[in-house]
This record gives sequence, C-alpha cells and structure tokens, in this order.
Amino acid sequence: MLVVRKIEESDKARWLELFRGYIEFYQAEISPNQYELAWERLLDPSYESHGFVAELDGEVVGLTHYSFQTSTWAPINYCYLEDLFTDPKARGKGVGRALIDKVKTVAEAAGSSRLYWNTDSTNSTARFLYDSYVQVSGKVQYRIKLD
Repeated sequence: MLVVRKIEESDKARWLELFRGYIEFYQAEISPNQYELAWERLLDPSYESHGFVAELDGEVVGLTHYSFQTSTWAPINYCYLEDLFTDPKARGKGVGRALIDKVKTVAEAAGSSRLYWNTDSTNSTARFLYDSYVQVSGKVQYRIKLD
C-alpha cells in the first residue's frame, strides 16, 4: 500500500538518508549544517518550504519538497517542486508519480496557476515519468553562483 503524507518529526533519520541519496545522485555536496537547516525549514510552519514522504507498505521510500512563489505573470502563485527522490529499491512502483500528484493537488487547492520543476537533461529515468505529465517547457536555466 502506497501512502503520501506530510513530513513529521519522526521521519528525520529516514528523510536524511533519502535526501543524502538525492544530493549524491546529482553529484553535489551540501554541508551538514545545510541538511539540518533544510529539515528545520520543512517543519517550520512559518517558513515557505513544505515536504511530503511516501510510504510503501509502512516504510518511507520517497520524498518531495516544494514551495510557492509569487509571479508577475500569475494572479496568485506558482508552485515549485524543488526535490523529488525515490529509494532505488522502490522505483517503478508509482512512488514518484504519487508524490508529484500530491504536490499537484496541494498546488491546485492553493490556487496556483503552474506547478513546475527542473531536472538534468541526462536523467532519463525521471524524464520518462515527467514526460507523461507534460512536454518539456523549452526553457533554459542559467545560474550565477553567489557567495
């Protein structure tokens, strides 16, 4: 049985395993302090960062984080799905789709006019799922690292 629910304090250890797996998948590094800060923000109702976990047969096997942003192009907001990760052992079982669908439902209820996310062009496994929702936007993202 697959259940998607809000992240809870008791999920911290498993969330940390999964979030580390996500960061490693993208061959990135963040400091231990940043992991802790991300966790604190997800649990802080006054901070604009939210998260869900997916449980498959009672075991947490996936996570997603999202936030809302104002836009000059939208009357209310956009919803940004920032992170999505499924334990490799649970892939192909509908976990990623269930997490996206949950964020989509929340975004619709909030009046968002767009749900969007990014992924690497080489992430073919994820793109197979994402392509089942919508075509690639055609946008190119640029990043300037700020210190």
